[in-house]
Formats: sequence, C-alpha cells, structure tokens
Amino acid sequence: MSIVKDMSLAASGTDKINWVKNFMPVLNAINEEYSKSKPFAGLNVTICLHLEAKTAYMAQVFHQAGANVSICGSNPLSTQDDVCSGLAQSGVNVFATHACTEDEYFNYIEKSLENPPHIIIDDGGDLVHLLHTKRQDLIANLYGGSEETTTGVNRLKKLDSDGELKFPMIAANDAYMKYLFDNRYGTGQSTFDGIMRTTNLVIAGKTVVIAGYGWCGKGAAMRARGLGANVVITEVDPIKSIEAVFDGFRVMPMNEAAKIGDLFLTLTGCNDVINKNHFAVMKNGAMLANAGHFDVEINIPDLASMSSSRRTVKPNIEEFVVNDKKIYLLAEGRLVNLASGDGHPAEVMDLSFAVQFFSALHILKNHENLENHVYLLPENINIDIAKIKLKALDVEIDSLTEQQKKYLGL
Repeated sequence: MSIVKDMSLAASGTDKINWVKNFMPVLNAINEEYSKSKPFAGLNVTICLHLEAKTAYMAQVFHQAGANVSICGSNPLSTQDDVCSGLAQSGVNVFATHACTEDEYFNYIEKSLENPPHIIIDDGGDLVHLLHTKRQDLIANLYGGSEETTTGVNRLKKLDSDGELKFPMIAANDAYMKYLFDNRYGTGQSTFDGIMRTTNLVIAGKTVVIAGYGWCGKGAAMRARGLGANVVITEVDPIKSIEAVFDGFRVMPMNEAAKIGDLFLTLTGCNDVINKNHFAVMKNGAMLANAGHFDVEINIPDLASMSSSRRTVKPNIEEFVVNDKKIYLLAEGRLVNLASGDGHPAEVMDLSFAVQFFSALHILKNHENLENHVYLLPENINIDIAKIKLKALDVEIDSLTEQQKKYLGL
C-alpha cells in the first residue's frame, strides 16, 4: 500500500506524467516493445529517485514491462505530491511526501523494500547504504542494480575498492548517453530554471561563481555565459582547471572568488566547498545555491553560526545577516534544480531513464555471471539508445562502407 500526501491530487499528477510522455520518444519505444514481452514479470524493482513526472513515467514503463515496482523519493524537497498520487493510482507502490522529515525520508526508503527487490535503481546511494547496513537480510534476493548520480557512483566505487560492495551495480551515471546530456545540458538548464524561478532576478551582468568543472559544472557554466553572466570557475583538479581556462572562463580559488561573486553555485559532490572563511568576505546580497546531490557543499551550520539573524524572505529563500551583510541561501542548500524547479527537461531524462531501463535489463540477463563490482553499461547499448533518439528526431547520419571498416580494422 502506498504512502502519499493526498490521493485527491492524482488527476493533476497524471496530467503531468502524460505531458512528459509526449517528449520522451525513447522511453515510449521501450514501453511499446517491452510491455508486450514483459521481461520483468514476477520480479520486484525498487527505485529511489527524485519523484517527479519523468521519474514517474519510467516507473510506469517498468510496471508495464511486468515488474512489481516500489518507489521512494531521493530528496524530500524534490518530491511532487500530485505526481506521487497519480503514480500510485497507476499501480506502482509509492512511498514519498514533499518536505518530509529526515526520519520519514529513511522510513519511506525502508518501506520501498517491503517487497524484497530483485533489482534496484538508486540516486545518491542511500538505498544501497541501507541494504549494506540495516537490511543486509535482503541481499540474498538481489540480482543487482544501477546508480543515477556522480555522488552515488563515487560511494559505490569506494565500497568496491574496499572490497565491501555486496552486489553488482552499474554506474548508469557514467554511461555516455547519461552524463554527456543529463549532467551537462540537463543540469545546466534546470539549475538556472530553478534559480530564476525562485529569485525572479536577472542573471545577465552578474558574476556567477561555479564550484566544480565536471560535466555538471561545464553545463552550468555554459548556461550562465549564455544568460550573460561573468563566469568564474573554482576547481581542485589541475586538468579541469586548464580546460575551464581554455573554454574562456576565469579560474581562481574560492577565497578570491568569494569576494566578487553575486551568485555562487556548487556542483562538486564534496562537502565544505563554501564555508565560514568565504561567508566572511562575501558581498551584501550574495546568493548561494547548490546543484550537487547532498546539502553539504555549502556549510550551512557555519553560515547559521555567523549570522545575527536568519529568516525566510520568500519561498525557498532564506536570508542570513553576517556582519550587517545579507546573504541568501536558496532551497535550503539542497538541489536547487529540483527543490525550486521541475528538474531536468523531459527530452534529457528520456536518455537517462533509457540508460536505467537497459541497465536493469542487463542486470536481469547477466546477474549470474556478474561479480560484486561496479560496471559500465556496454557501449552497444549506448549506441542503441542514441539510434532510437536520432530516429525520433528525424536525423539521419552516415554509415561506414565495408572498405572504411576494413581500413579502421573493424
């Protein structure tokens, strides 16, 4: 039985899910094929992801492919209550409410495991963590799973390197058809969508400081520049720093960037990226936002301890007064693109969730031969997803001739 906020919201949620279906042709093609063959019939699939319309549609595709699907949210502020109700009405077991407490959040994850999963899909690693600690009793039933985010993959790789990973996992985040589009174009667009929707302020002319120049940072920097911002990059990786310089951005330490920034955006996957040393030198009116998975990149306890006052000035914006200067925190330091917006565009998540579906299918077909390690999605699956998307976009490309294949040694 599902736990949602209000089932009377189901009609609104169903409308949202139906809307995104119009722009997710790869998932539509998957649904058309696998709703007939039902490869997941008789299997339990547990999903922990940001619970909004695109995720809901993916859950429905798994359900139509025969799976008994249980799903919970991977972030309390990204959960949309009407979508949860609409999804629950369609036959998926849903355990999520918007702005739930931390205790409720972890209880929902545990509820999603009441049907012992054969396959899991995680976002950030909290589901995997629970299975490695409190619910190790479920591992014997588990074939394996996949992970959506950079943060979650890093946690998996640490378990793997320490010899502590107890079931095979696919790093869906590291698939070409995920990170080249989701992390770059999805994060770039949805992050500034959330910031602009929340603040109703212009980006043009502002100095935007972006912490981290991985694929998410690249996407955010590209969008900030396109919106007319003066973009500054902070990094710890020398190679990524040079790349940012060659891409035309200013690169400097956060200690220096903190003095000039109007808007700060963290996308590193690390903690304590912006802390008391930086808050102390920020300009009056500086705004802080995070698009990394967890709310630890901006040191909020530091900010609170330095502040003479703290108040909510409008939804998703808190004002902290530090040395008579006002500093604004967006979305409680959580993922601003989901807590203050609707997340990545449907056309982008179409690719990411196709990766997740085929990752689960790969686990299903190959779990008996997989060891307890982190795996990449096979390249041919990335190519198949790209071909489906190109066909949907009515884009044709060239093919190698036999002579060219011979020349390339293929």
